[in-house]
Amino acid sequence: MASGAVEHGGSLSRAERLYPGAPKPWLDLSTGINPHSYPLLELPASVFARLPEESRANELAAVAAGAYEAPSAASIAAAPGTQALLPLVAGLVRPGRAAVLSPTYAEHARAAALAGHAVVEARDFDALFEADVAFVVNPNNPDGRICLREDLLRLAAHLRTKGGLLVVDEAFMDVGLRNQSLAPDVGAGGIVVLRSFGKFFGLAGIRLGFALAEPKLAEDLRRRLGPWAVAGPTLEIGLCALADTCWQEAMRERLRKHAARLDALLDRHGLAVSGGTDLYRFVRVPGAGAVAAALGRQGVLVRSFDFDKQALRFGLPGDEPAFRRLGDALATAVERTKHG
Repeated sequence: MASGAVEHGGSLSRAERLYPGAPKPWLDLSTGINPHSYPLLELPASVFARLPEESRANELAAVAAGAYEAPSAASIAAAPGTQALLPLVAGLVRPGRAAVLSPTYAEHARAAALAGHAVVEARDFDALFEADVAFVVNPNNPDGRICLREDLLRLAAHLRTKGGLLVVDEAFMDVGLRNQSLAPDVGAGGIVVLRSFGKFFGLAGIRLGFALAEPKLAEDLRRRLGPWAVAGPTLEIGLCALADTCWQEAMRERLRKHAARLDALLDRHGLAVSGGTDLYRFVRVPGAGAVAAALGRQGVLVRSFDFDKQALRFGLPGDEPAFRRLGDALATAVERTKHG
């Protein structure tokens, strides 16, 4: 498996190259990042001038453990985004056979290959039982598929008997079925749960993510990350946001309403939603690539996929003008696609 760069959503420089005449500013719906970000804090200059204090990192671990329902702060390894954790987590198991429940986020397969594993992209859940390390994205990106907690625990127990590891990427579990999270179960061993901060809180640029695991594994990851893994300003923002349960619950309700509105808008233009989460919607439509290109020429960026030429993913518009702009662009794009 190649270990080169993987194409992702959110690349406006790539969009500029593809659609140089598109009107600006871009309406970027190509990611699953919350368009309603957590309010930025006024931080003292010392947070930027000094190295992060270990005591604040320990506080962040405790707050994250509470927010994600992990067993304890000792089960938390904080990092500058879950992307930085992927090759480290893959390296917790000696090189062998890695299986990634696919199609899904492409970086898991790339990270497993970098760690020396022979990678198989499994289309069937039961095929994961043959692996030494198995990767599951739950809810899945891009289609929102949910693997039941009981099935994942059964897989984890099997892998544990042979010294294997189950890695569950719960980047979108903040808006998923939270009772299906494996975060409370990591203490049993043989499980690493990844949680992304930036997607739900709409602050992907500050780079913060967590690995949840039994304490020995979490400590191994912390050693591999080294000191000052998380920047001082990021620590302060993470501490505040993860403790702000009122904002979180209000935001979940807001996202549910906006996702339902997006469903209705897509349906009016003949794009029936077949999956997703409250941060993105997944549709399958003939000529998806042509639809995406027609939208791109109008300055609206959505995500298409090599694995399925009929698949598109739409992130949430952030406000009333964005919904109107998407509706107008869809009307033009779908009409042009119908007439070739």
